Amino acid sequence: MRTRKALRKNQSLRASLPYKQALSIGIMFSVEDKQKHLDVKEFIHQLEQDGKKVQVLEYLPLKKENYEFMFDFFTVKDLNFWGRINSAPALKFSETPFDYLFYIDREPNPMALYLLAASKARCRVGRFTENENPYFEMMIEQNGTNKGLIETMYKYTKQLR
Repeated sequence: MRTRKALRKNQSLRASLPYKQALSIGIMFSVEDKQKHLDVKEFIHQLEQDGKKVQVLEYLPLKKENYEFMFDFFTVKDLNFWGRINSAPALKFSETPFDYLFYIDREPNPMALYLLAASKARCRVGRFTENENPYFEMMIEQNGTNKGLIETMYKYTKQLR
Protein backbone atom coordinates (compact mmCIF):
# COMPACT_ATOMS: atom_id res chain seq x y z
CA MET A 1 0.00 0.00 0.00
CA ARG A 2 1.01 3.60 -0.37
CA THR A 3 0.64 4.56 3.27
CA ARG A 4 4.05 6.19 3.77
CA LYS A 5 3.55 8.28 0.62
CA ALA A 6 0.10 9.36 1.85
CA LEU A 7 1.64 10.42 5.17
CA ARG A 8 4.33 12.50 3.42
CA LYS A 9 1.94 14.14 0.94
CA ASN A 10 -0.77 15.04 3.44
CA GLN A 11 -0.34 18.68 4.46
CA SER A 12 -3.59 19.00 6.42
CA LEU A 13 -3.74 21.39 9.35
CA ARG A 14 -3.56 19.33 12.55
CA ALA A 15 -4.69 20.79 15.83
CA SER A 16 -7.01 19.68 18.59
CA LEU A 17 -10.07 21.85 18.97
CA PRO A 18 -11.85 22.20 22.32
CA TYR A 19 -14.47 19.45 22.35
CA LYS A 20 -17.34 21.89 22.89
CA GLN A 21 -16.41 23.74 19.67
CA ALA A 22 -16.10 20.58 17.58
CA LEU A 23 -18.96 20.09 15.13
CA SER A 24 -18.04 17.13 12.95
CA ILE A 25 -16.81 13.77 14.17
CA GLY A 26 -15.65 10.79 12.13
CA ILE A 27 -15.54 7.23 13.41
CA MET A 28 -13.67 4.46 11.66
CA PHE A 29 -13.47 0.85 12.82
CA SER A 30 -13.03 -2.71 11.63
CA VAL A 31 -15.97 -5.10 11.92
CA GLU A 32 -15.26 -7.79 14.51
CA ASP A 33 -18.47 -8.87 16.21
CA LYS A 34 -21.99 -7.76 17.11
CA GLN A 35 -20.86 -6.31 20.47
CA LYS A 36 -18.38 -3.91 18.86
CA HIS A 37 -21.11 -2.80 16.46
CA LEU A 38 -23.43 -2.09 19.41
CA ASP A 39 -20.65 -0.23 21.27
CA VAL A 40 -20.04 2.00 18.24
CA LYS A 41 -23.78 2.70 17.87
CA GLU A 42 -23.93 3.70 21.54
CA PHE A 43 -20.90 6.01 21.04
CA ILE A 44 -22.58 7.64 18.03
CA HIS A 45 -25.71 8.25 20.10
CA GLN A 46 -23.59 9.81 22.87
CA LEU A 47 -21.85 12.15 20.39
CA GLU A 48 -25.15 13.13 18.78
CA GLN A 49 -26.55 13.94 22.25
CA ASP A 50 -23.60 16.38 22.54
CA GLY A 51 -24.75 18.05 19.30
CA LYS A 52 -22.07 16.60 17.03
CA LYS A 53 -22.58 15.55 13.40
CA VAL A 54 -21.20 12.01 13.10
CA GLN A 55 -20.08 10.03 10.03
CA VAL A 56 -18.99 6.42 10.25
CA LEU A 57 -16.87 4.21 8.01
CA GLU A 58 -16.22 0.56 8.69
CA TYR A 59 -13.72 -1.87 7.26
CA LEU A 60 -15.43 -5.18 6.52
CA PRO A 61 -12.94 -8.09 6.52
CA LEU A 62 -13.70 -11.15 4.42
CA LYS A 63 -16.10 -13.63 6.01
CA LYS A 64 -17.41 -11.09 8.54
CA GLU A 65 -21.04 -10.04 8.78
CA ASN A 66 -22.05 -6.44 8.17
CA TYR A 67 -24.54 -5.89 11.00
CA GLU A 68 -27.59 -3.84 10.02
CA PHE A 69 -25.84 -2.21 7.01
CA MET A 70 -26.05 1.12 8.87
CA PHE A 71 -22.65 2.49 7.91
CA ASP A 72 -20.60 3.08 4.79
CA PHE A 73 -17.96 0.39 4.46
CA PHE A 74 -15.02 -0.76 2.38
CA THR A 75 -13.39 -4.15 1.90
CA VAL A 76 -10.11 -5.59 0.65
CA LYS A 77 -11.81 -5.85 -2.77
CA ASP A 78 -11.68 -2.02 -2.91
CA LEU A 79 -7.88 -2.14 -3.13
CA ASN A 80 -6.63 -1.85 -6.70
CA PHE A 81 -3.52 -3.37 -8.26
CA TRP A 82 -1.44 -0.27 -7.47
CA GLY A 83 -2.23 -0.30 -3.75
CA ARG A 84 -4.83 2.46 -3.79
CA ILE A 85 -8.27 2.27 -2.28
CA ASN A 86 -10.92 2.94 -4.91
CA SER A 87 -14.04 2.90 -2.72
CA ALA A 88 -16.00 6.14 -3.17
CA PRO A 89 -17.32 6.18 0.45
CA ALA A 90 -13.81 5.55 1.85
CA LEU A 91 -12.21 8.27 -0.30
CA LYS A 92 -14.97 10.75 0.58
CA PHE A 93 -14.49 9.91 4.26
CA SER A 94 -10.73 10.52 4.11
CA GLU A 95 -11.28 13.87 2.35
CA THR A 96 -13.73 15.11 5.00
CA PRO A 97 -12.13 17.65 7.38
CA PHE A 98 -13.50 16.24 10.65
CA ASP A 99 -12.74 18.10 13.86
CA TYR A 100 -12.07 14.70 15.44
CA LEU A 101 -11.59 11.30 13.84
CA PHE A 102 -11.82 8.33 16.19
CA TYR A 103 -10.20 5.09 15.05
CA ILE A 104 -11.69 2.33 17.19
CA ASP A 105 -9.54 -0.75 16.69
CA ARG A 106 -7.33 -2.46 19.22
CA GLU A 107 -5.11 -3.90 16.48
CA PRO A 108 -4.16 -1.60 13.57
CA ASN A 109 -5.49 -2.49 10.14
CA PRO A 110 -3.22 -1.55 7.17
CA MET A 111 -6.14 -0.39 5.00
CA ALA A 112 -7.53 1.79 7.78
CA LEU A 113 -4.04 3.20 8.46
CA TYR A 114 -3.83 4.22 4.80
CA LEU A 115 -7.08 6.18 5.16
CA LEU A 116 -5.81 7.72 8.42
CA ALA A 117 -2.61 8.78 6.64
CA ALA A 118 -4.61 10.43 3.86
CA SER A 119 -7.24 11.90 6.19
CA LYS A 120 -7.95 15.63 6.32
CA ALA A 121 -9.20 15.36 9.93
CA ARG A 122 -7.83 17.99 12.31
CA CYS A 123 -7.28 15.60 15.22
CA ARG A 124 -7.02 11.83 14.78
CA VAL A 125 -7.56 9.81 17.96
CA GLY A 126 -6.59 6.14 18.30
CA ARG A 127 -5.27 3.46 20.61
CA PHE A 128 -1.58 3.69 21.50
CA THR A 129 0.63 1.23 19.69
CA GLU A 130 4.38 1.57 19.42
CA ASN A 131 4.73 2.06 15.65
CA GLU A 132 1.59 4.04 14.83
CA ASN A 133 2.70 7.50 16.07
CA PRO A 134 2.50 9.38 12.74
CA TYR A 135 -1.16 8.46 12.27
CA PHE A 136 -2.55 10.13 15.39
CA GLU A 137 -2.45 13.45 17.17
CA MET A 138 -3.87 11.87 20.32
CA MET A 139 -3.19 8.29 21.41
CA ILE A 140 -4.96 6.48 24.23
CA GLU A 141 -3.26 3.74 26.27
CA GLN A 142 -6.00 1.17 26.86
CA ASN A 143 -5.74 -2.60 26.85
CA GLY A 144 -9.31 -3.59 27.75
CA THR A 145 -12.41 -4.02 25.65
CA ASN A 146 -13.59 -1.98 22.68
CA LYS A 147 -16.19 -0.36 24.94
CA GLY A 148 -13.43 0.59 27.39
CA LEU A 149 -11.39 2.09 24.54
CA ILE A 150 -14.38 4.12 23.36
CA GLU A 151 -15.16 5.36 26.87
CA THR A 152 -11.52 6.36 27.47
CA MET A 153 -11.31 8.19 24.12
CA TYR A 154 -14.54 10.03 24.86
CA LYS A 155 -13.45 10.93 28.41
CA TYR A 156 -10.10 12.44 27.36
CA THR A 157 -11.45 14.17 24.26
CA LYS A 158 -14.18 15.86 26.32
CA GLN A 159 -11.49 17.25 28.62
CA LEU A 160 -9.75 19.12 25.79
CA ARG A 161 -10.21 22.86 26.19
